Amino acid sequence: MATKTLTITEDAYERLASLKTEDESFSEVINRMTGKVSLLSIAGILTEQEADALEKRIKEIRKRSRSRMKRIREELCA
Repeated sequence: MATKTLTITEDAYERLASLKTEDESFSEVINRMTGKVSLLSIAGILTEQEADALEKRIKEIRKRSRSRMKRIREELCA
């Protein structure tokens, strides 16, 4: 496997090192941190009240969007 040498600041190095587990290489940390994230990894970060408020807001936005799209369709077809 080919390798590359990177220059990073001391601060960036410390931040990267803090994410590294004992049995993990820096390459593995970078791959882990930049890979696709599963939605399951964020499960539970919202309180029930926050989740309810977010769900309500999403429903409001979808309703407005559907209404707007209906108005646009009607204008285009008139």
